[in-house]
Amino acid sequence: MATDAEQACFEAGIKFGSLYHQFAGTPVSPRSIESLERAMEEAIENQPYCVSVSVDIHEERVAAAIDHENGYTELTGSLMDVEMRIEYEERVVRTRMEMEGGYPLMRIVSVE
Repeated sequence: MATDAEQACFEAGIKFGSLYHQFAGTPVSPRSIESLERAMEEAIENQPYCVSVSVDIHEERVAAAIDHENGYTELTGSLMDVEMRIEYEERVVRTRMEMEGGYPLMRIVSVE
């Protein structure tokens, strides 16, 4: 049987997997960043135990990734930072995804 802390961490992993693999490849442009951030946050917040999600898609990274005349690129982990708060029973798990060494690393920041 998993502890509450272990279950909360598992739930955080499920949320990250869902967020990343549901939205990776979505067309994004500087004009659509804000609406995409909100859509991602609201979609993941629908899941059980997810209290809050903050998605920050970096406009300068998006602009730099656009390499054709159509004015958009595909969303990847390198274009965004994400923070989540998961609450399971008495446990709170805070997580973050950010670039580290050229890779969008997802990690547990704290378990309370």
